[in-house]
Amino acid sequence: MAKISLDKMSLADLKTLKKDVEKTIASFEKRRIADARKAVEELAKKHGVSLDQLVPSGKKTAKSKAKSPAKYRNPENPSETWSGRGRQPEWFKAAEAAGKSRESMAV
Repeated sequence: MAKISLDKMSLADLKTLKKDVEKTIASFEKRRIADARKAVEELAKKHGVSLDQLVPSGKKTAKSKAKSPAKYRNPENPSETWSGRGRQPEWFKAAEAAGKSRESMAV
């Protein structure tokens, strides 16, 4: 491999070289992964199974969690709500400390 004198390069040239190196490394890694996948697929085929049967694709098709409906509303600021799950918001703690009941804040 040829030795490059980095000290004599301009900043712009160094940045261009860095981008080129990063692209080349990424391309190399993709090729390496593709080659490994091909080898594993051929091995699986040799045994009469598909790669998907051996290793799940990893793509999750789970539905995104729906946001829980609000159970409590801040009496001071009705735009603030809480579902009753997770940590209690500060406004809820303060309202309870001030003597308000949970029922009075229920939606």
